[in-house]
Amino acid sequence: MKLAIISRPFVYHGGVETATAGLVGALVAHGHEVHLYSPPGQLPLPGVIGRRLPVVRAPSLARALWLPVAVARAVRAADYDVVQSHERTLSQDIYRAGEGCHRAYLATRGGPGASPYHRVVLALERRIFSRTPRIVAIAHRGRDEIERLYGVPLSRIRVVYNGVDLERFHPDNRARYRPGALAEAGIPGEAWVVLFAGSGFERKGLRFLIEALGGRGAGSTWLVVVGKGDTRPYRALADHLGVASRIVWAGPRSDIERWYGAADAVAVPSLYEPFGNVHLEALASGVPVLASTVAGGSELIEDGKNGVLAQPGDPGLIAHALDRLRSLPRSGLSLAARRSAEPFTYAAQLAGYERIYREIQAAKRDFR
Repeated sequence: MKLAIISRPFVYHGGVETATAGLVGALVAHGHEVHLYSPPGQLPLPGVIGRRLPVVRAPSLARALWLPVAVARAVRAADYDVVQSHERTLSQDIYRAGEGCHRAYLATRGGPGASPYHRVVLALERRIFSRTPRIVAIAHRGRDEIERLYGVPLSRIRVVYNGVDLERFHPDNRARYRPGALAEAGIPGEAWVVLFAGSGFERKGLRFLIEALGGRGAGSTWLVVVGKGDTRPYRALADHLGVASRIVWAGPRSDIERWYGAADAVAVPSLYEPFGNVHLEALASGVPVLASTVAGGSELIEDGKNGVLAQPGDPGLIAHALDRLRSLPRSGLSLAARRSAEPFTYAAQLAGYERIYREIQAAKRDFR
């Protein structure tokens, strides 16, 4: 098939982007002609025909309005079998709701308020969900959210989970990387290491994880924070709680598999999370996960077997979940974690999209 995919430029330390990169690679390997429409910054990808989208140097509100216009102009004259967008645009046959619902995210912050940007994004979202023949949610929680908030019938929504690189993220990484990573970070070898991985510290609940660490009397629990964002308020919180000496701020890393290898547990206490590829990467690495009950990735967690679940926003409950996780035998957790990730391959993700591609022409006719 001749496919147009609209996506932001890939960076290989972001969960959304690595999931897209894996899908694009699988599409090309399976013989599809892939045209990737992306703003400047996208590196060439083997077998992919790159199409550069113009962008405006303007505030976020103008960029949000400009992108749908730029995409409509770019794909209008081309003859594609399927146009698939991973961004908030209006000219697609398939919309992958990788960021979930902006409306649901804003609800965790008390609503949009008077922000023109948020109101424009909500208006775009309403049109996307009303005008796109097929919507792809990346977890069942997201599917249900789209149906509930926007009245989209389930007949138009498909669930396709992300894939994960089962070779890059592997339990063998613990022996390969842990000693060197701990030495680099200045963490004692006997420490119990919790990894927080992801940008968007506020949404992903870093504050509550630091507060949970502050309630731990044992100095043997350390936290490694990997990701991009303003660390200043979180460093100040750690100082106030007296745990700054047990937190390592590693910044964004392209070698994230090394830090999974160093970790005894991964904590993702998100306030809002459509899926969270960190769940899959950790599990594939044989690392148990503390997951938020509101995250799509929690659908992979069997409480007490490959991780634990905790209500978001409550440091006491997060601390209790960490204690539970630390008390469970690591070998059994690691084996169960790896097994739970193994079905989530890029081949399985590809198969999910190909089922949608086969039905899209009939879907477009029915939708008109």
